[in-house]
Amino acid sequence: MADSRQQPHSSQPTHAGHRPDAVEYAIEANRLTRKFGPLTAVDQVSLQVPSASIYGFLGPNGCGKTTMIRMLCGLLSPTAGDAKILGIAVPEHAEQLRTRTGYMTQKFSLYEDLSSEENLKFIGRIYSLSGKALIRRVDELVETYELSTLRNRRPDAMSGGQRQRLALACATLHKPDLLFLDEPTSSVDPENRRKFWEKLFDLCDQGTTILVSTHFMDEAERCHRLAILEAGQLRTEGDPQTLMNNLQSHVVELTGSRLRDLKTPIQRLPHVKSVAQQGARLRVLVDIGIEHPQAYLAQQLPPPAPGDDFQATLVRPNLEDVFVTVTHSERQ
Repeated sequence: MADSRQQPHSSQPTHAGHRPDAVEYAIEANRLTRKFGPLTAVDQVSLQVPSASIYGFLGPNGCGKTTMIRMLCGLLSPTAGDAKILGIAVPEHAEQLRTRTGYMTQKFSLYEDLSSEENLKFIGRIYSLSGKALIRRVDELVETYELSTLRNRRPDAMSGGQRQRLALACATLHKPDLLFLDEPTSSVDPENRRKFWEKLFDLCDQGTTILVSTHFMDEAERCHRLAILEAGQLRTEGDPQTLMNNLQSHVVELTGSRLRDLKTPIQRLPHVKSVAQQGARLRVLVDIGIEHPQAYLAQQLPPPAPGDDFQATLVRPNLEDVFVTVTHSERQ
């Protein structure tokens, strides 16, 4: 049985240094908790987000990502715990952060009855920009986010990618030190998602700290650091490459002619954490305590029938494997 696992190369993006007036950590949360009646939406989450970096919240819908962001923005008071944003306590002094933070919600909070240019100018006036300064800033954003042909178009006549670019332009119009993005690419095609992330790296290189929530594994891998959330709790945290390298599971890919027949018996094995079919392969997570996972699976499965081309290969972990492993272990 082959072992194709390779030491993965680092895909971590580099970024510029802190802004001269930046604190070491743009976000410091200490045991933040939020309850809605009997429901605990966020449960004692502590984290530190370095300045001038992209930090990701990864987790399924309902895991507490949006509630966490709203508390960090000062829009929602925690039931317990405390936080500092850019060195300022929230929600007590959230008003001091109004001109230093930007927030792009899941639903692209644009004014549907205003054109792109009118949306930008309206947001600019909210942040006390006017006259030539506002016109210059709007022209700069129109160029940066490729909105020149959309100046007079209303958001309801735009594609998802166009609306996304306009929403990001509005959220960054006042040049915030910290930008919150709540699942900003949930309704955007892959090409526009990739372009969107290039804009985020540009902002980060300019010194902006970005906290972005997502349920896309490929997006999470782009972040400098990552927190995996489930059921309101922080399951694990770190840079994506380290999380994958330190995975407490073996990842085995099975190929053969009877994959659907094999899936159920594999799932029942005591040291198997997960089985998922991906095309013509089964991806199996086996407890790290099993020294030879390929041999373990071969011994536990029925003998191959004549003509079967069954093969087990040890492969590189990905972030989905990390998520499944840490959430599985918490349920034990």
